[in-house]
Amino acid sequence: MIGILFSLASGNAVKINETILNSTKISLEILFQIFPVVALWLGIASIASESGLLEKLSTALTHVLGPLFPDIPRGHISLSYIASNIIANIFGLGSAATPFGLKAMNSLQELNENKKEASRSMITFTTINTSGVTIIPTTIIALRILYGSKSPTITVFATIIATSCSTLAGLFFDYLYRRKYE
Repeated sequence: MIGILFSLASGNAVKINETILNSTKISLEILFQIFPVVALWLGIASIASESGLLEKLSTALTHVLGPLFPDIPRGHISLSYIASNIIANIFGLGSAATPFGLKAMNSLQELNENKKEASRSMITFTTINTSGVTIIPTTIIALRILYGSKSPTITVFATIIATSCSTLAGLFFDYLYRRKYE
């Protein structure tokens, strides 16, 4: 906003229009070039779902998630939705993770005794989701390929470190919050 006001004040309104028009063109070009990569990963996620691989990974992950969500009964569908959401996010498929996240929240709301406040499990799930659990950042890799990077996957290690730090910090503060209000 400051840049636009400064450009208007200094008589560079033409430059603003050029920049806006060029940026929309560039954004559309990037969208068309990134879409096939995202579609590929969504297709792989769909195949994993149809083959039962997603369900197997989900089942394995529910054993890890159980202690993080003590309020959810064992075998409840909420844990499967949460696990599916996390797995999709791990592979950088945020758009594929969203439906699982919405289903998880709806399912958690059914278990929630106080419908006007988020349950502990809802807060923990939101914390994990917000921390950005990603191991394979497909969109970043696709952008790096798009711009001709010689090593587009070099960011994977940094992504693993960042996601580990953010998730562990989020879970630590979630634990402190729980302890304070129990």
